Amino acid sequence: MRHIPNFITGLNLVAGFIAIILAAEGDLGSASWLILAAMIFDFLDGFFARLLGAYSETGKEFDSLADIVSFGIAPAMIIYKLIHSSLYNLFPDPAGSRTAIAGIISLIPAIMPVCAGLRLAKFNIDTTQTTIFRGLPTPANAIAVISLVIAANYTDVPFLQSFTGSPILLAVYTLILSILMITRVPLLSLKIKSPSFSGNEGRYILAGIVVPSFIVFGLAAAPLIIPIYLLVSFISAFFWPSVSAG
Repeated sequence: MRHIPNFITGLNLVAGFIAIILAAEGDLGSASWLILAAMIFDFLDGFFARLLGAYSETGKEFDSLADIVSFGIAPAMIIYKLIHSSLYNLFPDPAGSRTAIAGIISLIPAIMPVCAGLRLAKFNIDTTQTTIFRGLPTPANAIAVISLVIAANYTDVPFLQSFTGSPILLAVYTLILSILMITRVPLLSLKIKSPSFSGNEGRYILAGIVVPSFIVFGLAAAPLIIPIYLLVSFISAFFWPSVSAG
């Protein structure tokens, strides 16, 4: 029974690995859904570890390694493919028209897994992140990426098509997400220890905004998840500083 959490973590890693393969082959939609599956496995391994009392240093490190793959490398590969495709559309003749600047832009996603690795390494030794996060969690980073792909694939919002087709916007987006992962900005942890509103104000407000957004806008609301999460976290830090301070 004590090996169940590590087995589930392994499923997280497998899902992330297959997502990378699919992204490399250009199937960004399927890759995004597999990253979402990896997030579910990431939740379940922690759930079963708590349920079974099966905590271990090995499991902790294994979980972080899996997260680097699923929430660092896999979303970075999706961004790379989006940038690469958009650059090819702008410069269809790579031998003659592709510039050095375009080549540099296409490599910017390499920053994402590096920052994800730093983020996870700090998280494992940081005792101040028991009730809050310091910096953007790696699963949130992945949500910020795959939500764009899923919304662009299943909705007809012109802005999303323009965004995912712009190498400059994608590069800036990548840099913002990467920097957020290694900052010390206090952000909400979604772990709820009690159902009471007191102490969970930000979490209930987040759910109260995100859920109705999906009801009204459907999958077009997916890219709003992380901006709303950041906004509510900042509001929580202002109005309930004791909670945000951990």
